[in-house]
Amino acid sequence: MQAIRGMNDVLPDEATQWEQLEDTLRDWLSTYGYRPIRMPLVEQTALFTRAIGAVTDIVEKEMYSFEDRLNGEQLTLRPEGTAGCVRAALQHNLLYDGPKRLWYQGPMFRHERPQKGRSRQFHQVGVEALGFGGPDIDAELILMCQRLWDDLGLTDIRLELNSLGQSEERQQHRLALIGYLESHAARLDADAQRRLHSNPLRILDSKNPEMQEIVEGAPKLMDYLGTDSLKHFEGLQVLLKDAGIPYRINPRLVRGLDYYNLTVIEWVTDSLGAQGTVCAGGRYDGLFAQLGGKPQPACGFAMGIERLLMLWQGSGGKVIAPAPDVYVVHQGEAAQRFAFRVAEGMRDNGYTVQLHCGGGSFKSQMKRADASGAALAVIIGDDEAAASEVTLKPLRQATGQRRVAYDQLAEAIGELLFEWEDENGGI
Repeated sequence: MQAIRGMNDVLPDEATQWEQLEDTLRDWLSTYGYRPIRMPLVEQTALFTRAIGAVTDIVEKEMYSFEDRLNGEQLTLRPEGTAGCVRAALQHNLLYDGPKRLWYQGPMFRHERPQKGRSRQFHQVGVEALGFGGPDIDAELILMCQRLWDDLGLTDIRLELNSLGQSEERQQHRLALIGYLESHAARLDADAQRRLHSNPLRILDSKNPEMQEIVEGAPKLMDYLGTDSLKHFEGLQVLLKDAGIPYRINPRLVRGLDYYNLTVIEWVTDSLGAQGTVCAGGRYDGLFAQLGGKPQPACGFAMGIERLLMLWQGSGGKVIAPAPDVYVVHQGEAAQRFAFRVAEGMRDNGYTVQLHCGGGSFKSQMKRADASGAALAVIIGDDEAAASEVTLKPLRQATGQRRVAYDQLAEAIGELLFEWEDENGGI
């Protein structure tokens, strides 16, 4: 049996890197006052068709949808997190006492062609600021990202911005865009032909080289924005300039989900080949009403954990392999029983302990102890067990081993660990 193509196992060494990155992410999010929320992996299919858009690539081609065999309900493995987060906010009336800053992480599912930086089961951390209407929260989300790149030592990431305005402004642009594209109908590829009347804005995001000349000459949405939309976008730019955040306005940045309005953002890199987007998002003020709730302003972003890990590793991100403080070696029936008591006693005192299991000679056990990375070995034979003592052996220092009474073991371990950490610069 093999894992499903594009749905990958994360093995222990790699999972350690994931956990260290996730710890950094949790600390980073808490410094900005964001609180965790956890949504189901499976939602009603209608949630995504209404939120994302029925004629988007995600809904048309990529969702894992199926019928519940018990009740015939149409269900989908979540392809993204924003729709589920807004659904949860509406269902539980989370904004009854004011705006909320929320974040989540976990697997998402899209049926795509697996390649570097793109899997069918992939993982995201998502950040949603619900109930905030001004450009200040847009700016805060961007500053948050810049702080994370700085914390991780990532330098090859650029910010691109655009404004999609409001629905009526997009409608005016849409009519002009359709007219322009119809005048070039003979040169449109099959994908553009299919989207011409259903979702023409997405044609501007075409990656087909033969379409680029047409796309470059298309009407610009920015030319159709009204006073309020321009004021919002200009207000964001003022805050970014004050903070010293460089950016590029990309008029072709439209995002692949229909719920966006006003600000859209992408952080991109040249270090991941074709999959250059590290983090993306924007404002989606109409989504609450679209899902049947009271209108609420909202803004957010999501970033792929796998891509972030690749960038972090490529920039020299240091992964510290976990190692126990103590490895317990024992031989003999009485020694084994005493070893369990010793190991639990050390854990009670806050030490991380690996107890040898599976038998073997003292020599083979000591090899395991050394390979574990532990700073100390606690050695127990039947004679030590009878005397309620252990032999304490430093594995990373020149200090010799010594016998220690069980009731003095925690203090002795603390002293040796302190000496070892002091010698190694507090590591």
